[in-house]
Amino acid sequence: MWQECVGTMGSAVVSIAEPWNSATVPVQREYPDSILAELSGLLFASLPRSDQRRNGAQYLQGLLLAEGRKSIRNIAFALRPRANEQSLHHFINSSTWDWTVVRRALAGYVTRMAFPQAWVLFPMTTQMTGEQTVGVQRRFAPALGQHVNVQQAIGVWSSSEQATSPISWRLHLSREWLDDSARRHKASIPDCVRTESLASCMTEAMAELDDWDLPDRPVVLDGRGLDAAQAVLRLGRARRPVLARIDAELPLLVTEPALSTAAGRPLRAMQILSGTQATRRLVTWTDDLAAGTKRADVVTSVRVRMPAGRSGAGEHRMLGGELMLLGVGLPGRPWPSRCWLTNCTDATPSALLQLGRALDRVAASAGTIGDEVGIRDFRGRSFDGWHRHVTLASAAYAVTELSQRQFRAQASNVS
Repeated sequence: MWQECVGTMGSAVVSIAEPWNSATVPVQREYPDSILAELSGLLFASLPRSDQRRNGAQYLQGLLLAEGRKSIRNIAFALRPRANEQSLHHFINSSTWDWTVVRRALAGYVTRMAFPQAWVLFPMTTQMTGEQTVGVQRRFAPALGQHVNVQQAIGVWSSSEQATSPISWRLHLSREWLDDSARRHKASIPDCVRTESLASCMTEAMAELDDWDLPDRPVVLDGRGLDAAQAVLRLGRARRPVLARIDAELPLLVTEPALSTAAGRPLRAMQILSGTQATRRLVTWTDDLAAGTKRADVVTSVRVRMPAGRSGAGEHRMLGGELMLLGVGLPGRPWPSRCWLTNCTDATPSALLQLGRALDRVAASAGTIGDEVGIRDFRGRSFDGWHRHVTLASAAYAVTELSQRQFRAQASNVS
């Protein structure tokens, strides 16, 4: 499965200034008209009416131009001539255009421009002040030590060394939203949307792309804070190679013959890896996030399976096929710094380390480009409105990312 899926790894511009803040000096960003025009033509070709196509192009351009939060008012104000705010509001929240078709066109464009190394499933949590925006609920935030209002979603990202961009989204809706008929009706949440765990939300987000004719690539995910075991098993049953970053507390059953003393009972990933001193080794690999810098990590791997409760004889049953637990750390630092779980049991540690960097690329860019184009900025009750906004914000993200790639290539040619 690993070998099958991994494989081989214009002149006019629109000038956009980032809004000033106290931490950074504003910089100029440029977007080639060719990329923006080409992508707009592809994305909005499915929209049946000319006013929808015009509003779509305006909204996309406004996401790139507007300063501050990408509210509809700021988007309309940023355009010259100023766009009709009411028309844009209707286009996002009340129109009938199918955002899934637009996403599919976006995914095709992004993967043609930068062939993906991996699909990355990345949770996006947005803290909000009120509880009216669709999906927002109170949750305990360990980092803050208090309950806060948050919205949670799962993004599917195309990630390569050349470009990283979101192509699809799934909004996580709690039982409080779905069991409240009045709340559900006001948000126009479809009847087919049912309660699901964050892990199920993650796997379903990937399953929604099954008929999109996209390349078969490994799936990399951040499974910390959710049931990563179930996500890995479900994606594995769909014959997808998976690499998941996991919590060190995840219970696993050791099947490694060399660690027979640990066999028969579940142990936390940290416990398993703490007993691997004899098998740890230094692995060097190339870090594309640091201009091809050579890295050296201490790595070990242990064959494991998922525990599935006890049998009638009191023995722990195993769930699913064999997996590999990967421990990663830095020389001279506390061990391990990261825990990974994969069904790619025939992959080399260096290949898995490079693949895992796809998650780092998404984490880095989601907090920079993602915030610049307003992926987290939707405020409204409409379920479809949220999906349409994040779809077009993902398109703005692609314009930004691919433009930066083009300018880097031009600068390299000049030098």
